[in-house]
Amino acid sequence: MCILILLSTILGAAVDGTTYELLNFTAESMPAYMQLNNVRLSRIKEGRRADFEVVDWPNINFVAPEEGWDWHAYAGIAVTLYNPGDASVNVSIRLDNDGADGMNHCNTVSGGVPPKETYTLQLRFNSGDRTPFWGMRGVPLTGPLGTGPKLDLEKITAFQIFLPRPQKAHSLILKRAWLFGKGSGAEAGVPFPFVDRFGQYMHADWLGKLHSEAELADRVAQEEKRLLQPGLLPCDTYGGWLEGPQLEATGWFRTEKVKDKWWLVTPEGHLFFSLGIDCVGMGGETFVEKREDWFEWLPPVADDPYSIFYGKKSHAHSMAEAINGQGRTFNFYRANLYRKYGPDWAKAWRETTCKRLSAWGFNTVANWSQHDVYQHGTHPFALSTNIGDVPLVQGATGYWAKMKDVYAPEFAPQTDAALARLKELCAKNPRCIGYFVDNELAWEGVARGVLNSPVDQPCRKVFVKELQARYETLAQLNKAWEVDAESWDALKTPKKLNETAKADLDRFLYQFARRYFETVQAAGRKHMPNTLYLGCRFAAAPEPAVRACDEVADVNSFNLYYQSVPETKWKKKNVLSKPAIIGEFHFGALDRGMFHTGLSSTANQQERAEAYARYVQSALRHPAVVGCHWFQYVDEPNTGRWFDGENYNIGFVDVTDTPYPEMMQAAQKVHRAAYDLRYGKNVAHP
Repeated sequence: MCILILLSTILGAAVDGTTYELLNFTAESMPAYMQLNNVRLSRIKEGRRADFEVVDWPNINFVAPEEGWDWHAYAGIAVTLYNPGDASVNVSIRLDNDGADGMNHCNTVSGGVPPKETYTLQLRFNSGDRTPFWGMRGVPLTGPLGTGPKLDLEKITAFQIFLPRPQKAHSLILKRAWLFGKGSGAEAGVPFPFVDRFGQYMHADWLGKLHSEAELADRVAQEEKRLLQPGLLPCDTYGGWLEGPQLEATGWFRTEKVKDKWWLVTPEGHLFFSLGIDCVGMGGETFVEKREDWFEWLPPVADDPYSIFYGKKSHAHSMAEAINGQGRTFNFYRANLYRKYGPDWAKAWRETTCKRLSAWGFNTVANWSQHDVYQHGTHPFALSTNIGDVPLVQGATGYWAKMKDVYAPEFAPQTDAALARLKELCAKNPRCIGYFVDNELAWEGVARGVLNSPVDQPCRKVFVKELQARYETLAQLNKAWEVDAESWDALKTPKKLNETAKADLDRFLYQFARRYFETVQAAGRKHMPNTLYLGCRFAAAPEPAVRACDEVADVNSFNLYYQSVPETKWKKKNVLSKPAIIGEFHFGALDRGMFHTGLSSTANQQERAEAYARYVQSALRHPAVVGCHWFQYVDEPNTGRWFDGENYNIGFVDVTDTPYPEMMQAAQKVHRAAYDLRYGKNVAHP
C-alpha cells in the first residue's frame, strides 16, 4: 500500500474505498514510464488520442518501478475509452508479473469498443479467488475475467493497453484508468439464481430469447420451411465446385495448385475450399456441483426424463478448484433438444443439423464433431486424435500441457496407437478430407525447456550430446554462449540468449519437430495411406517447428484468432511450400445474454456476422489457404464448460438450439460467392 501512496502523486489519487484512479488521460502530462510501441499519442480535450499502427500487438505499456506495484487490495483494473471510428475495435488489457510473455505470468482480457461509443474494459485479476462465480471466464454484468495464471498481485511489473493483431489502423480516445475494489462489480449486483430452466441468463431480455417451451414448436416449424430451400451452389458428390475446372479424379481428397493458389481437390476431381464448423455436437456440460443456487431449475437426479442429462466429470484443466476439479455436470443444450424434438431428439438433431450446414453453405464437418455426424452425414469431414501417455518435457511450459518428449521410447508406439484409432472412420471413407494430430502444442516451450529439464530427460540427453559434439569442451560452449556452466549436467538455458545460443536452440527445435512430424506421418501412412495429414493446429508457431511441419505434412494447420488473415501471412517468415488450413477462428458479442465474447470481440451480433464474412473473404483471397473452420457450432454453456470455464458466445446456434439469424445470413452470402472470389470467375448464381 505504501507503493500506492507513493504513486498517488504520479498516477492519481484514491477516489473512494472501492476504486483507485491510476491515470487521468486529460492531465497535462503523462508519466515517464509510459512506453509507446507502434502507437502515436496526442493530447485532445477529451483525453489522449491513441493512433495504433498496423503491426502485431501495438501497445501502450506502463512499466512499474523495480519494486513493483502492490495491487492485492483490489479486484481488477479498468480503462475507459471512446471509439471515434465507424467500426468496432478489438482492444485488450494485459497485466504482468516478472517474466510475462503474453501467455505466462500475465492476465489478459479483450473487448469490442462499439463505434461512436464510450466503453469501459475491465480486467478482473486472477488471484485464485473466483467466488462467487468460479468456473466462468466471463461473469454477469462485469463480462470477461482476465485469462491466464494466478498472479502475485503484490508484485505487478507492468500493464498495457494493446490491439491484438489489427488489420488496419485504428484510433481510440483514452479517458481514464483505475483499480476497482473487491466489493464492486458483479458480486454486488447479480441476484441468485441467475440461470433459467433453458440455461439462459435470467435477468435480461434480448432478440431470440426463449421464454416458454411452447415457442419451440413454432421455431421448429419456421426452420423447416427455411431448410426446404435449395442448396447454394451446384456441387459434386463431395461438395466440389462443378462450375470450375475438371481435374484428375483420384478417388480421395488431395491438394493441387491452380492459378497460383492452393486448393483441395475432391475425389471426383473438382476444386474444393473447405468451409467448416468445429464441434458439431450437442453442446457442452457445465458443473452444477456446489452451484445449485445458481439455477432456477435442475431436475431430480433420478427417475426423471431429464436426469439423463446429468454427468460426472473429473480432472478439470482449470477454473474448478472450488470442487477440486470434479463433480456433477448438466447439459442444458441436450435438455432443450429433448424439449424441442421429443424422445427421438438425438436423431432429429443430427438430421436438422446436417440440413442446416448445407443450407448455410458449409461443406465440411470439422474437428471434434460427433462421430455419428461423420458416419451418417453426407458432408466431407476432418478428424483429429491426440497422442497420449508420453513423458512431457519437464522444464518446458505450456497452457494446455507441456510438450511431449519425442525422444522418449513411448512416443512412437503411442503415436501409432493414436493414428490406429482413426482407421475405422478414415481409411476406407473418401469423405474424410484428412486428420489433425494434437492441438495447440506448446512448441514455444521446447527450445528453452529442454536444458531446464532433469538430466535424465530423453530430449535433454540428445541435445547435450549434440552440443558436446559441436563444441567438444564445455569451456568452448561457455565462451560461445557467454555462460559459466560448471558441468554439462548443470547447463541450463540462459535467461538472455546471445545469437549463438539462440541459433543452437532453434536448430534443436527444428530437429525435435522433424522427429515429431515424421513419426506421425509414418503412422498415418501405415493406417490411412490415402488420407491427408493436416498437421498439428499451431497456435504458437515458432519458425523452426513450422518449417519442419511444412516439409513433412500434406497441409499445414493454424488456429488464427485474427480479425482477418493478412495477405502477407507466411510471405516473409514461416514461408510455406504447401497449403495451409485454418483450424479455428471465431468472434463473439455480449448482446444476447452471454458473458464472454471469446478470443475476438465484436460489439453486437450484426458486427459478429460481418466479422465472419470479412474473415472468410480474407481466407479465400490468400493463395496458401485451402479452408477455414469456425470454432464452434453451439455457444459454450453460460456457466462455463466443465474443463476450463470457457463460456463464449461463439456458436452459430444458442443453448436453445436457435440459430443466430445474422450469422446464418452472413454465411449464406459469403459462401455463395466463395468460388467466384477465390478462382476469379464470375458466374451468375441464383
